[in-house]
Amino acid sequence: MEKRPTSHDVAHLAGVSQSTVSFVFTGRAGISEATREKVLRAASELNYRPNLAARSMRTQRTGRLAVVVPIATMNPLTLLSGSIAAARDEGYVVEVVSLPDEPGARDERLAEVVDSGQYEGVLSFTPLPTIDSAGGPVVLPVGEFDDAMHMTGAFTDSRPIAEMIEHLAAQGHRRFLHIAGPADFPSAQSRRRAYLDTVARLGLESIGVVDGDWSGDSGADAIDALPSDAPPLAVIAANDLVATGAIRAATRRGWRLPADVAVTGWDDHSQSAFLVPALTTVSQDRERLGAWSMQRLIAAVRGHEAPDRPDDLLTVVWRESTDSPQTGE
Repeated sequence: MEKRPTSHDVAHLAGVSQSTVSFVFTGRAGISEATREKVLRAASELNYRPNLAARSMRTQRTGRLAVVVPIATMNPLTLLSGSIAAARDEGYVVEVVSLPDEPGARDERLAEVVDSGQYEGVLSFTPLPTIDSAGGPVVLPVGEFDDAMHMTGAFTDSRPIAEMIEHLAAQGHRRFLHIAGPADFPSAQSRRRAYLDTVARLGLESIGVVDGDWSGDSGADAIDALPSDAPPLAVIAANDLVATGAIRAATRRGWRLPADVAVTGWDDHSQSAFLVPALTTVSQDRERLGAWSMQRLIAAVRGHEAPDRPDDLLTVVWRESTDSPQTGE
């Protein structure tokens, strides 16, 4: 059987003392970033994982973190994969705990997690009730979703809407339409405001904001309802499904894309690059958001300063659906 690597092996490879390796994995202050990176790189190369049971006996730390999510109401896989990878890189084990939908049961389950003594920290992507965690784990709700799992955090940043409109206006587009998401979603509200503000700021013409429901049908219905002289037109759709419906309806009407109608989406779904034309959209780095959220929790557990939020979680992906400028009026 292959010998399991030890902290001594990591110390030898990294060129540091064994105690320095221990300090890195227990979050001890006073370790330089360069030394910390050197130790973590050596640990990764050796596939070293600290002995959590021994650590707990020595330091009263469990080496375990929890992420609580209402599994029944969301697909958290990309957020969780980023969170778990970030925790593993710092020597922690993560457990995912499902919270019930019913508020009373949810509060009770959360209290069980906090009082269990199993975790050094608890991360939640949704709001949490006020709980007494004095002497217990750090509890960090990062506020990326509300109770209904509508995005409320980093991904409600609507700056990409302004970027896309500015780009289209520079190409020569003057007439715009926004097919919005449901009004009770903070992300839809934010994108609607960004659309209206940018069109007004640039002195462009908006032929309307159409309320939608995130579906392809809402995109198709909005295009079907336009007068025949609507093009040339740029359509800012609330997401890729809405944009897909808009593309199909415009094609049915004989409008050329992107020459007559340019279309943008949001989400960068896997099929969006394979539409005809391929869809310009906004990519959301959920995995990186999960990693950053976990890094915030680990910093709080260790008493360190929280890391800055990445500034490129949202990226416009330019494709064929906006390639052709249209300068006619």
